[in-house]
Amino acid sequence: MRMLSFKAAIVFVSLLVSICVSAGELKWMDNFEKAKAVADKDEKYILADFSGSDWCGWCIKLDKEVFNTPEFKKYADENLVLFMADFPKSKEQPISTKDQNVRLMDEYQVLGFPTVLLLTSNGDVIFTTGYQEGGPKPYIESLKKAIDKYNVKKPSEEISKTSITPKASK
Repeated sequence: MRMLSFKAAIVFVSLLVSICVSAGELKWMDNFEKAKAVADKDEKYILADFSGSDWCGWCIKLDKEVFNTPEFKKYADENLVLFMADFPKSKEQPISTKDQNVRLMDEYQVLGFPTVLLLTSNGDVIFTTGYQEGGPKPYIESLKKAIDKYNVKKPSEEISKTSITPKASK
């Protein structure tokens, strides 16, 4: 009986740990039209990451040093819809996803990886970046500055035409 309780406790703790770990993961969308719709509905900006997630050293470094940190996860959850246009070498993707990503790469004139675009909910580019040294804090600050600059430059007539505009970063 004691052995059964011990095994049950191990299973329970394992489940609890896996739930906690998965709850903290970023949710990257892979459908651009859906990402735009969510950004519009939630009044957020889109962070589009053009990546070679399983072969590009700088992409992997960016994920590890910035995107997979608690600071970035908190900022992203509050302000961004995350979209990844991935170009993996060993991961399988549906043909529709591959086609979409190639089309977007051409449309946004992406020439290398990682290329990270900050976009409005209708897909207009606010800011372009890639890997930046220093971790999540300067990365988040560069996104906030770009959003602030965009909000200052935005024509007042555009604001009055739309009832929903992406919210400014906090």
